[in-house]
Amino acid sequence: MTAMAKGANIPIEAARVRATLTWTPGVGVPDIDGSALLLRDTGKVASDADFVFYNQPQHPGGAVRHTGKNGGADAVEVDLATLGADIDRVVLAASADGGVFGQVPGLQLVLTDAGSGAALAQFPIEASSETAMVSGELYRRNGQWKFRAVGQGYASGLAGLATDFGITVDEPAPAAVPPPPAAVPPPPPAGSIPPPPPAGTIPPPPPAGTVPPPPPPGSYPPPPPPSAYPPPAPPSPPAPPAPPAAAASPTLDGGRVSLVKGARVSLVKSGAPPLQRVTMGLGWDPARGRRSIDLDASVIAFAADGRSLAMVWFSKLKQFGGALQHSGDNLTGKGGGDDEQIVVDLLALPAEVTTLVFTITSYRGQKFTEVANAFCRLVDNASGAELVRYSLSEAEPSTGVLMAALRRTSPQTWEMRALGEFHNGKTVKQLVEPAARHALAP
Repeated sequence: MTAMAKGANIPIEAARVRATLTWTPGVGVPDIDGSALLLRDTGKVASDADFVFYNQPQHPGGAVRHTGKNGGADAVEVDLATLGADIDRVVLAASADGGVFGQVPGLQLVLTDAGSGAALAQFPIEASSETAMVSGELYRRNGQWKFRAVGQGYASGLAGLATDFGITVDEPAPAAVPPPPAAVPPPPPAGSIPPPPPAGTIPPPPPAGTVPPPPPPGSYPPPPPPSAYPPPAPPSPPAPPAPPAAAASPTLDGGRVSLVKGARVSLVKSGAPPLQRVTMGLGWDPARGRRSIDLDASVIAFAADGRSLAMVWFSKLKQFGGALQHSGDNLTGKGGGDDEQIVVDLLALPAEVTTLVFTITSYRGQKFTEVANAFCRLVDNASGAELVRYSLSEAEPSTGVLMAALRRTSPQTWEMRALGEFHNGKTVKQLVEPAARHALAP
């Protein structure tokens, strides 16, 4: 294995290369995400599809894949033999979530032969205030693939790095500024008489519904006969009674709560401090006669205006510096208890997060009619006690379901709502739109 310094390059003979970023995780250490950009000879991507990362783990051509994270390692695999001739370079990038690269000990890029597992190169990376960087690049020179150790940092984050290579980064639209109200002239002083209109002008007709002034004395027409007067109007019916006030959500004072679809519970208990760390456990079994079922639990964080702020799923196991953290993927659904878990630090979530929607999706397209005993349950990590449970009581031939939502009711308190709403979606990204409606619901 070749130990490389910044700027050095070596030829690559392997047909498939795995580029792995490794570091030493720990308390206060940012989470690292690896990615890759496929560049043309212009030095830019041809489209956003040329950006391979945790939310888009495979290039359409299949030659570059984000293989996922394992502890303090995140890898991208490149099949150099099948890369299109129009690809000039593959840039190996990385971003730091929850801090800067200067806080990441033991950061290095390791290149291995993906076929044989043989180590090809090792590049220790030094950094300071950068939040994104190009760790290295695979490039084509005279028909030969080579690797260069780069180590170039970006203080502007992954968005700044991606923009440099032609990726479109969506920026939030500025809030519309309402037009100023029309000026209203001040009323005339009390007792004053408005000036007469200029000669030759015709006064405007009186507004609809106004009563004209009485005619001059002596010109009144004779009163109509009594029979010409309309009969008196019948008395108005009594006003309908006001609707009853909505019942307050139950609390945890009575112990564990079992919810039905559409019901909610306030996650507070009299005399107890606010909940801090909780685990949403999600489980399922294959229906009778099915050997296995591959489902994925995920969570989407929303702002009060319905904007999606972050997702935690099998390709992105941690967000908000660990305030949302996924236990990892279960491929069979076999075994008792929770199949996948998502830990939530309610007090560490950004104040902007007002709703968390928990979902289950079928990546392989299996329908929920092939699933049995799907449930979710909320556990207090401090005591280990199960607080709330919701079990699906029905099934539909869909590939996704919104299971439950946590809604912020005050800066430190939340409520849980059972959803049980079926949609078609093989990954959590396809459920963002229907889930957003629950972030806007009263």
